[in-house]
Amino acid sequence: MEIWEAIIEKRTQLGLTRKDFADALGLGRSGEKLLKGWESGEITPSEWEYQQIMQFADHTPYAEASGDGEAFRFIDLFAGIGGIRIPFQELGGRCVFSSEWDPFSQKTYRINFGEKPAGDITKIDEKELPDFEILLGGFPCQPFSQAGLKKGFSDTRGTLFFDIERIIKEKRPRAFLLENVKQLRGHDKGRTLKVIKEHLELLHYHVDTDVLRAADFGVPQNRERIYIVGFDADWYPVDKKYSFPYPKPTGVTTRLGDILQKNVDERYTISDTLWEGHQRRKQEHQEKGNGFGYSLFDAGSEYANTISARYYKDGSEILIDQGGGKNPRKLTPRECARLQGFPEEFIIPVSDTQAYRQFGNSVAVPVIRAIAKRMLEEMDRLEKLRNAGQGRTCASEDVPDSGQPGKKECCAGACAEDTRQPDEKEVRAAE
Repeated sequence: MEIWEAIIEKRTQLGLTRKDFADALGLGRSGEKLLKGWESGEITPSEWEYQQIMQFADHTPYAEASGDGEAFRFIDLFAGIGGIRIPFQELGGRCVFSSEWDPFSQKTYRINFGEKPAGDITKIDEKELPDFEILLGGFPCQPFSQAGLKKGFSDTRGTLFFDIERIIKEKRPRAFLLENVKQLRGHDKGRTLKVIKEHLELLHYHVDTDVLRAADFGVPQNRERIYIVGFDADWYPVDKKYSFPYPKPTGVTTRLGDILQKNVDERYTISDTLWEGHQRRKQEHQEKGNGFGYSLFDAGSEYANTISARYYKDGSEILIDQGGGKNPRKLTPRECARLQGFPEEFIIPVSDTQAYRQFGNSVAVPVIRAIAKRMLEEMDRLEKLRNAGQGRTCASEDVPDSGQPGKKECCAGACAEDTRQPDEKEVRAAE
């Protein structure tokens, strides 16, 4: 096979456009033109360049081995590029279903996890989903974010929460983790979050919420998000007094320089026109008495602002000072991945524009990792308490087949009279 044929075959197998592939390979401003020349045979890449092309995404970093050895099963809804999935998979879980409608995010997900997520969640029949123990979902945040119009449930995307609700109602997972923007907590004077909690509690789940900041968990980003954790109150011995122990800040000092790359391509330095525009708009805002405008950081900064999906437009929320009278630059896609705590082996197979959107819409992986660890610890502890002898009873005709995953050993409401907690002797016996 000729070199040019091998390059075309490689790109075709990955399902990437020339623009995507050129950006992913870091070929610079003229990368697409260069790649076109290689594919036409007009020019020939060096041996090193050819090796870089052929080795790109030559393995799937988060492909799961099939088998029965998994500790638990989970589903990944509104999956994005898999930021919530990674920690749960690291902790022994097996993803049995994923859903994401954006075709570019599907591409990144497929190359990293070895599977293409299902599309539109509104068209997914909950009855056809496989059994699972944990539901994960970073449901759309635009209806509740400061950047959006704050329409909440009046926005079609806001009602996608109810697709989560119908899946939980049908499949009865033991637990769930939902993620959204901090503004959800105060949206419509708190009524939106109250509606969400009420709907989940009506399904007999104990629900807790908390806002955690990425910079408190080891990544230099002032990103705050609300995390909603729920446990099946028909399965676990939890009542209104129970409170999920969210992870505490690590106390580790962060530094932006730890995630910055060396020798960054000049294409990330913003133009004179854009830089002049940023400065002019900031001055105008200052004269009006507000703090809007670009934000400049350097390697010594403790953390940066929250990266958003609009970062691809002008990079104004996080510009890196390059010193020496040089215009500041935008973060590179790899730096965005690091800012969100994605592992180095995570493959970025799309154009810079799409990469900025994807990481801006994603999650801070270390925060999810801390919550996931705490959730699994609690599920194990609560399961031991349950097995220690809660004495729950139901009429025999009300008891489903408990041998099937996700089924209950007691009916809703029939165990209310037994609210005692087992003593330490019972817990030790269960262990």
